[in-house]
Amino acid sequence: MSAITNSTAPKRLTPIQSVSRILTTGVVGAGLFGLAAAMPTAAHADDITMRIGSGHPAGPAVYVALVKDYFVPEVKKRVEAETEHTIKFAEGYGGAIAGVAETLEAVQNGILDIGAYCFCFEPAKLFLHNFPYYAPFGPQDSDQAMKAARAVYDANPWLTETFEKKYGQVLLGLSGWDNYHLGTTDPWDKAEDLKGVKFRVPGSQMLQQYYRMVGANPTPVAWGETPSAIKQGVADALDPSVGALHVFGFGDILDHVTFTRAVPDSQVFSCNLEWFESMTPEIQDAVMFAAEMTAHQNLAKVPSARAYAMAELAGSGVEFHTLSDDQLAQWTEAGGYQKSEWDSFKKELAGSMDTFAKLEEAAGTQGRYFVHDA
Repeated sequence: MSAITNSTAPKRLTPIQSVSRILTTGVVGAGLFGLAAAMPTAAHADDITMRIGSGHPAGPAVYVALVKDYFVPEVKKRVEAETEHTIKFAEGYGGAIAGVAETLEAVQNGILDIGAYCFCFEPAKLFLHNFPYYAPFGPQDSDQAMKAARAVYDANPWLTETFEKKYGQVLLGLSGWDNYHLGTTDPWDKAEDLKGVKFRVPGSQMLQQYYRMVGANPTPVAWGETPSAIKQGVADALDPSVGALHVFGFGDILDHVTFTRAVPDSQVFSCNLEWFESMTPEIQDAVMFAAEMTAHQNLAKVPSARAYAMAELAGSGVEFHTLSDDQLAQWTEAGGYQKSEWDSFKKELAGSMDTFAKLEEAAGTQGRYFVHDA
């Protein structure tokens, strides 16, 4: 890995060493050779090379697109304007360097300098960091979800410290893709229409309880097996974001998407701690500033990314449905967080009912971030 090439900089992995490590750990296969061979090498003290990537593609995945189209140019611009250094990025999105469930480890091991990934693909290492996903009918839109998430991080510094202490990384920012909605094989417009529907869920006990509360039959299925499960009739429905349904090819499997805003999506981007500390303070400031601005830009891009995914899905024959306020109220009444069935989860995850009340208040408080929602 290349940093500022001078005698005091910590020793970093070369591209050849990185390729060797990638192959021995099985992160990617032969497709990486071309990328590694093309990686620029620092030729003098003013040249910096940064490797950046994600398991999701940079097109329809809004949080990755913003890393590629905003974060990368912004870091280049600020570094070259405010320091004597020049900077180049070796970019590998869509799993070119690390898959969706491998990006955290790729950053930790130095294969990537900076990585963007979803908390949902790290259920063992970042289970609690993925708290928005496990709270159905909490914040009803991405704006509220982001405010609540940031309030949780502010109130619990260990969430940020975990990246540095356990995984050798600097948390650069939180981001989102969209809210999760219901994709089904059959149409429906009332909560009771889902009675008996085999609803694909992950291993989350909270989501299993939620879909039981609204009348469905929660069916645990691993994400990678979900398309075949629906084709075979093992499952009838699932609840990712519209963008995820498009990216993962559900347009040819599902016929209907209903906007229910079940849970918000939650992503993160981070950088290797050793790499970050090898940079000058000016470069560190440029990276952190670009990260902050990327978080703002991320939320602003959610509507257009959603519209693109909807257009692509509609082209495959998927029909979209919007629930009325009365219909959404039925969902809240049946499975909303106000019900006593959720109290044990509130105490377990928030620590106390008083702390949960503070999080609830934060979700309804206008912050610095805003996004339009479906």
